[in-house]
Amino acid sequence: MSEYRSITALDQLLDDLVVGEARRRQLSMVRGELLRALARGALPVPARRSLRRLLEEDSLGPYLRLAESGALRTRLVDGKRPPTSAATNEIRRQVLDVLREALGLPALQLGGGALPLQPTPQFGDLAALRRQLDQDLAGHMSPGQARLTAVLGLVLDAAPRSGELVELRLDDLAAGIAAVYIERRPQRGGGDQDGEGSWYELSPLTRAALGRWLPVRAELAQHAHGTSRLWVSLWHNHDGDPGREGATLNRPPGMPLEENGLITSYRRGRARYGLAGLLPPKLEQLRRAVIAETPPVATETAESS
Repeated sequence: MSEYRSITALDQLLDDLVVGEARRRQLSMVRGELLRALARGALPVPARRSLRRLLEEDSLGPYLRLAESGALRTRLVDGKRPPTSAATNEIRRQVLDVLREALGLPALQLGGGALPLQPTPQFGDLAALRRQLDQDLAGHMSPGQARLTAVLGLVLDAAPRSGELVELRLDDLAAGIAAVYIERRPQRGGGDQDGEGSWYELSPLTRAALGRWLPVRAELAQHAHGTSRLWVSLWHNHDGDPGREGATLNRPPGMPLEENGLITSYRRGRARYGLAGLLPPKLEQLRRAVIAETPPVATETAESS
């Protein structure tokens, strides 16, 4: 047990996280750096006692500056502790987001230092991912796996952003599930024009995946009195403060899935459905890997004329 209660709580959190071997090593790296930062007295005193305070931005700002400077290295490089690489800095921030998500905290917004998300090299063979999804479609699928497989198929075919995915509706699918209409919603001044959309032809894999998801979706949507959104929730949940009487709003299964829910389902599905070795940690990385392999090409359909 650590002398710091926050690190003891962090160790318990790490024990419960379901992640791959590579991510486990990265989590261990960050855990060690946080411990050394606390030992140096570099972080606010409350960060010693509370994991939540340790992972708040006023603690992580000083930690990141110290870690990126190389001061928290355990090994010397030519007798020195040089700054860590840009790739390591980005991995460190990704790991912190994983930890913050596990505590119900939003992604970091510290600015500076982070790299644009790029495809993770070891996940470049998207053909292996397609083969695995095709095999999965031949067997039994839970509702969650059916939904995730359909999401992945659309990303592989059209490379939509998460915000574009959650806005999809049933009438964005062409007759026979032959194509999908994506209205581009670029971030940070992206190349696509906001509000402009195109139709993208769907592969046999994606058509089969949507064929598995749509009946499940229809049954779920009945619980919520119907919605035209393509992605819906699987379980009962609520909005508001459950600790205050009358301050919560019950949400039955079949409610429209929001962007945070979609991203969370992707992260959890990687491990739950045996895809951690084929999918990068973030959905955005998969999208960029698809674009790097073969940029999706818009197609003409009857609906687009």
